[in-house]
Amino acid sequence: MRAGISKATTTTRWAPTPTGLSDAGARRAGAAATRATLWQTLRKPRATRQTGRVKRLHLPQTTLSASNIILGLMRISELTDDEIRTLVSTAIDEGIDFFDHADVYGGQPHFCEKRFGDAVRFTSSEREKVKIQTKTGIVPGAFDFSKEHILKSVDASLGALRTDYIDVLLLHRPDALVEPEEVAAAFAELEASGKVRNFGVSNHTPGQVELLKKSVKQPLAFNQVQLSITHAPLIAAGVASNMAGLDQSIDRDNGILDYSRLNDITLQAWSPFQKQFFNGVFLGDRENYAELNDAIDALAAKYDVTPDAIAVAWITRHPANFQVVLGTTKPERVKAAAVGSDIPLTRVEWYSLFTAAGYTLP
Repeated sequence: MRAGISKATTTTRWAPTPTGLSDAGARRAGAAATRATLWQTLRKPRATRQTGRVKRLHLPQTTLSASNIILGLMRISELTDDEIRTLVSTAIDEGIDFFDHADVYGGQPHFCEKRFGDAVRFTSSEREKVKIQTKTGIVPGAFDFSKEHILKSVDASLGALRTDYIDVLLLHRPDALVEPEEVAAAFAELEASGKVRNFGVSNHTPGQVELLKKSVKQPLAFNQVQLSITHAPLIAAGVASNMAGLDQSIDRDNGILDYSRLNDITLQAWSPFQKQFFNGVFLGDRENYAELNDAIDALAAKYDVTPDAIAVAWITRHPANFQVVLGTTKPERVKAAAVGSDIPLTRVEWYSLFTAAGYTLP
């Protein structure tokens, strides 16, 4: 049993409605199982539920209440429909109700969105209980935040995902040629039509957000940024501010963390296990991060969890209330990481991981 955290158990599993089955009875049974498990569970008050253990957040500037863990679907292109359904059902069993997509995931436009939409078909009532987020703006060899592209991309995403609306639309990385009035026109049309309910950005600086806000009337409520224990410049720079000669003190993102907290923007942390920029994970890498892995293993033993959970907990412990985007396609790793949603790391424990990753406390 983990110290300070109740361990949830579950006796029922949800499985999204199977598709493509030849036996009509199997289809009916699958649909009935869908309606009889998760959705009954989610109607129970949080304090009495016996399934799902992740922390829930009210997401500022929106009406959304959602898990602080997100399941990212960037890597599902090679999975079978059954594997996708198992991955999604595992996430939901853990209390994860937020799913992250992008129009470029899968090697061709909207491919991973379509794989998800084909494998996981929600009824209208089921759809209301999950949050689907997607991103737009990356095109071959360029970025494109034009009104025409945004509207065309969203329509294609809706079709691929088999849904009437998107809960959150993010602009995918900054477009140096952005014209805020074009974005504003697209967002206004999408909101008025009911196709998109909330908006945000990814990897944007405070200045880039402010530029968009000059024209965009909808709240920009989210910013998805890369963050892990070993890739934490948005935290580390502030710790070492005003320290001449220390590389860590260089502000590489113009104070995005403080800006987001001041303006009620939810930061979503992608690649929570990556060393740096897509060059492997730090968990288990004792050649480069022996001290960090020792510290993680010690805390994992203390809290009776996996190292994955401690890596996630380092992010969720921060009072900025990050959402953590898991990119794994392995159900067992979703379970392991989800436990990190609400582990009460002490300040000393949190800073011990920070310094073990190579950062300096002045």
